[in-house]
Amino acid sequence: MIQSIPLKKLVPSPRNVRKSSDVLADLQLRADIAARGLLQNLVVRKGKRGKFEVEAGGRRLAALQALAEEGTFPENHEVTCLVIEGEESEVREASLAENFQRLAMNPADEAQAFAAIVEAGATTEDVARRFGLTVRFVEGRLRLASLAPCVFEALAEGTITLDMAKAYGAISDVERQAHVYAELQEAWYQITPDTIRRMVLDATVRGSDPRAVLVGRDAYLAAGGRIERELFDDDASESWIDVALLEDLAHKAMEEAAKKTALEYGLAWVRPTLGNYVSHDLVEGLSRLPCEPAPMTEQEAKELGELEADYDRVAALLEDEDSDDDEVAKAEQELVVIDRAMRALNDRPPVPADELKAEAGAFLVLSRNGEPTLVPQFYTETELADEGVVEAIEESGAAKPKGSSLSQRLLDELAMQRRDILAIHLANDPALALDFMVFTLADADGHDWRAKKASTLVGSVASGPVAGFEAKDAPASAALAEFAGSLDESWRSGEGDVERFARFRALSDEARSAWLGHVVSRTLIASLACEGERSVPLHEALGSLLEIETAHWWRPTAANYFDRVAKARTLEALDAAGGPELVSRYAASKKAELASAAERIFSGNFIGEAEVKERAQAWVPSIMRFADTEDLALADAEVREPVREDITDDLAEQAA
Repeated sequence: MIQSIPLKKLVPSPRNVRKSSDVLADLQLRADIAARGLLQNLVVRKGKRGKFEVEAGGRRLAALQALAEEGTFPENHEVTCLVIEGEESEVREASLAENFQRLAMNPADEAQAFAAIVEAGATTEDVARRFGLTVRFVEGRLRLASLAPCVFEALAEGTITLDMAKAYGAISDVERQAHVYAELQEAWYQITPDTIRRMVLDATVRGSDPRAVLVGRDAYLAAGGRIERELFDDDASESWIDVALLEDLAHKAMEEAAKKTALEYGLAWVRPTLGNYVSHDLVEGLSRLPCEPAPMTEQEAKELGELEADYDRVAALLEDEDSDDDEVAKAEQELVVIDRAMRALNDRPPVPADELKAEAGAFLVLSRNGEPTLVPQFYTETELADEGVVEAIEESGAAKPKGSSLSQRLLDELAMQRRDILAIHLANDPALALDFMVFTLADADGHDWRAKKASTLVGSVASGPVAGFEAKDAPASAALAEFAGSLDESWRSGEGDVERFARFRALSDEARSAWLGHVVSRTLIASLACEGERSVPLHEALGSLLEIETAHWWRPTAANYFDRVAKARTLEALDAAGGPELVSRYAASKKAELASAAERIFSGNFIGEAEVKERAQAWVPSIMRFADTEDLALADAEVREPVREDITDDLAEQAA
């Protein structure tokens, strides 16, 4: 029997079969009910003292009660309910059936519905607010609505997955989408979202493409592949037309190479990818294993110690103002040789411990020259105990970056620019920012006086060691300014702090999360990846968690680096990019000319081999990099009480 019952008389039933919940989904439900009311009745059973127990619809009841507490609905708000009777087992069965009968909407249906609402005059922000979704989610669904009709129909019918539909949407050209979709209808091989994405972006593949080099021209033609060749084309520039076929052949070649590599290294598994790096989605759900470079022999350790002593001796000559020009020039050349020898001893790929190899796995990428290459980072599908805790690793004795030959002013400026790179990443990860903020405040009780200060987290903004310095042309600094300018400051117009606080709380979750990232990121102090005053181990941990690639955010120029370091430093950088040949080309240059040339080279603005350009554009001084997780060592080399994983998860959920 359908009946309207006052909200205050409804209570949750202990027999409701749904025990788990989703915080984000609950917030979405609450927003939806607030905007459009309850669209589906509750299923209730008469209880004691005039109350009705909700057997099906517990989430809707909780949303209604929360809205009543906020004042959106009165306590005696009438709720439409289906009143049932029967034995407890029958009631529980009704609750189970009600949950099973509910079906999530197809993404295509959602896309059409959102598009219709927007066409009627609503904004994406309006849609997100009314349905309790993020603006990004709504925009994603709206992009689906603009897919080629054949692709959209396939999504609606379930012929293709949501990930495949998104792959078609990598390009806005609906004709290209339709062409690729039609071509793949006759494919006899497995189609992946990556295959679709590459096909819509690339109409053909050059013969020099890594996939083509891997498969080989003969194998491609034997499988039925087609090639178009202009008059002046050679094997490298000719066009391979059947991209999907090439992808399938390349996948099979990589899978075969992965099997051989797993046997060669004694690993539990090796997974191949046609990319030239391991993307985040490939490692999702895996636990990274701690690895260290293979231990040095006694002879190697002795050689390294001698080289470090030589480095310090020669660097002292450069710092000595009484050294004449000949001595300085000779010392600069010696440093290049010494540093190269030290790197040869230290640059050894990490390996997992023998006892971990039974469950260790890695990824095989396709290098730019078409060769399957094992990435020396190892994972396990088994969840590690205390995962999420940065374990202390004993210092290996590897040579640390030498900062003694750089001026204090330059070290300070580099530290501030590196701080901005870390800050923009932390500002865009509110969950990590929340964890960092809570930990810093909780840990600031003076129990560990040796711990280095990682931020000014008491509210003040870190200014940096160089007064008035601002790297306005640096991408990270510009991104921080843009991020700050995008913040919703409407709450500032409130009269008095009470009203301002109320207005701030009324902002969307997305807006408040942005403010969280901003206020935490601006407290970071300046640091570098070196020993001494500028070292902050916790910054290395944050940089590792955020997977920061410094080269994407900072490039060395004459003004910010090369003009201000010893000539030997610049030659070391050239050696790292192009080897002895590139060094010899500029070794005789005066310092100013060398700095200008180095700026062009490390910006990629020079004529040279592709591999040299790639290394140059990826190079940054070691003190500007952020360490990998395996390389981290806590200041006291001791593991404190492990962080409770459930607390970390709770904080992350609150931030989300």
